[in-house]
Amino acid sequence: MKAALENAFPGIEVTLIQGSGGVFEVMQDDKLIFSKKQQGRFPQESEIIEALKKSA
Repeated sequence: MKAALENAFPGIEVTLIQGSGGVFEVMQDDKLIFSKKQQGRFPQESEIIEALKKSA
């Protein structure tokens, strides 16, 4: 997913923070874009790219 985001948004800074317990969240400027815990599933790359475009 990191590579897909970097390709979609040249110059973006993607930081991966290792967690535990299967938590997967995508944040932009301290705003929650996606939460695996809330949705109960892992996101598709295109879903995250579209959400980031909308929030920009």
